[in-house]
Amino acid sequence: MTRILQDYRYYLRMERKLSPNTVAAYGRDVAEFLQAVELEPRAVRSEDIERYLKQRKELSKRSQARLLSALRSFFDWLVLEGERKDNPCDRIDAPKLGRYLPEVLSVEEVCAILDSVDVSSGDWRALRDRAILEILYGCGLRVSEACGLLISHVYLKEGFVRVVGKGDKERLVPLGEVAADAFAAYLAARPAPAEPAFDDVAFLNKNGRPLSRVAIFNLVKQQALIAGVNKEISPHTFRHSFATHLIERGADLRVVQEMLGHESILTTEIYTHIDTATWQAAILAHHPRK
Repeated sequence: MTRILQDYRYYLRMERKLSPNTVAAYGRDVAEFLQAVELEPRAVRSEDIERYLKQRKELSKRSQARLLSALRSFFDWLVLEGERKDNPCDRIDAPKLGRYLPEVLSVEEVCAILDSVDVSSGDWRALRDRAILEILYGCGLRVSEACGLLISHVYLKEGFVRVVGKGDKERLVPLGEVAADAFAAYLAARPAPAEPAFDDVAFLNKNGRPLSRVAIFNLVKQQALIAGVNKEISPHTFRHSFATHLIERGADLRVVQEMLGHESILTTEIYTHIDTATWQAAILAHHPRK
């Protein structure tokens, strides 16, 4: 069983080009399912999956939908490999999800959080934290994209950031003057990395190694607390706010889709619940911190 799961993870990583986090989550979901049902993958029936989903009462509908997606992917792979003739998930309906409206910060709340980082001392960690927050909001990056950002992918003079997103798909995102200045100030104070392998990694921790997702989560929560913003937020909240504020100010939905790296326009349309004003094309011209 261990070998088949290893092969499945390899397929997700190398052929599907899924992110390490998605590969880990799918692999974990499938492993827990197979352990619970105590069946060989070839012997699993639709009824076994339905029974397992009912047993996982602690899961929200959204989590159940992700679990079913992982299992569907696994059995699709088995069909491709010739290990099964059918996918037992095909006869199972995914849970109906209500429209998810993400938590969004106001422009004033975003500015309060950004300004809560005291950079007056010139401490490199404060400059780093300010640069991270400015880029999260100024470019709408995912936390994994911020962690993996390379210095060579930030074009300060041209005003662009080259982002490697989900599935190793690349996109160019405009970089506003405020975010560019914050990043340049950090680079001027950035310490030497612990190893040559980290020379191009943008955001380092105190040990000279790449900053982790957890560290950025903690940064966001800490600065929100200092700023007096009493909302349950995460790094992704800046991404939601980035998109919402652009659309509120007339940015074209298709352009925002490109900036966020969404494959489907339907994913981006969730932000239109805020405002239905006529959309225009320019991004930076409408950004509240241009």
